[in-house]
Order: sequence, then C-alpha cells, then structure tokens
Amino acid sequence: MPSEHASNLQKAMAHLSANDPHLAPVIAKVGTPTFEPHTDYYWELVDAIISQQLSIKAARTIEQRFLALFGGKIPEPHQILEKSIDELRSVGLSRAKASYVQDLATRIKEGKLKIESLPQLPNDEIITELVAVKGIGEWTAHMFMMFALGRLDILPVGDLGIKNGFKKVYALDSTPTTADMQALAAKYNWHPYESVASWYLWQALELKDD
Repeated sequence: MPSEHASNLQKAMAHLSANDPHLAPVIAKVGTPTFEPHTDYYWELVDAIISQQLSIKAARTIEQRFLALFGGKIPEPHQILEKSIDELRSVGLSRAKASYVQDLATRIKEGKLKIESLPQLPNDEIITELVAVKGIGEWTAHMFMMFALGRLDILPVGDLGIKNGFKKVYALDSTPTTADMQALAAKYNWHPYESVASWYLWQALELKDD
C-alpha cells in the first residue's frame, strides 16, 4: 500500500497535469517525483549550513570531515559546543559557518528552537523559527520544509534554479521576479502542490529541448 506521501504525489501530478499545459509535458517525461520526507531535522539543518555556496562535491568532502571530527557520527548539540571555532574550521568550515553551526546547537540545547515541534507549525511560523538561527535564511527554510518535512505547498522564489525553470518552461524573455512566479503559479492553479511543481521546474532544466 503506498504511503500517504506517495499518494499525495500522485494527486499532485494529476492536478498539475490537468491545470498547467506548460508543466504537463515535463511531468509526462520525468515521471513521479523522487523526494521523500524524513525526520533527521537536526542534521538537515547542520548540513544545510555546511553546504551553503559550495559545490556538491566540496560540500560532501567537508561533511565527511565534520563527521570524522565526532567519530563518524552525527554529533549532539552539546558535542558541537564542546569544540572550539578553530577545531570546527580545521575540517574546512569558514569562521562564519562554524559560528552558525554553534548558534544552531545553542538554540536547540537551550530550547529556543524546538526542532521536533516544527512539523506541527504552519509554514510561516517554521520560517520565522528557522531564520532566527544565524546562517539560515528563507531559502534554507524553504528547502527544509520541502525535503525534510515533505510540505507540498512551498514555492521557493529565492532559488535560482526555480527562476531559470520558470524562464525555460514558460518561455519568458527575462528572469522572473517573485511576483511573476507567484502570478504564474496562481494562473495555473498550482496550489496546494507548489513544491511538486517546483521540483518539475528543476528537472526541466535537465531536459533536452525537442
């Protein structure tokens, strides 16, 4: 029996295919989305900070070195706080990222960020909670809601790939603004499946033009 998430993805595909003639051929070519929500919220956020503005390869190397600093296991917040900034920098983190990871650990340890309660909150409150952490902005909050929590109604308007996806799929003359993207999503009745539509825009960038 398919999971609720898998069932919702099928509903999303049907909804978007019926409502958006630009996205429908992308959906037909790409097939079912492959992202699955998970419950490793804490590591998702640590990893998001580590990976910012890095290539996938560089980020993976630093992630592995970071974990090696803690015996190859994901460290508890108190373990991160027991390391100095210079120790964290020794694995390839910038001074800023080292301080961001420690700020996240501090907020979790002190209960300022109740990470396990995030799934119960509405989207806007999750964003407010997360952007209070140094080094976490709206883009990271959007990615967290999409790929960790499995929220299907997120439109990550700050993502460059999404902007380029809109430009390609809708044959726009210029890179769309936030208002442009929101207007197109509304015009083609994406709600409540903005995350799924956005995933297809990313995939569209990889498709060769017919």
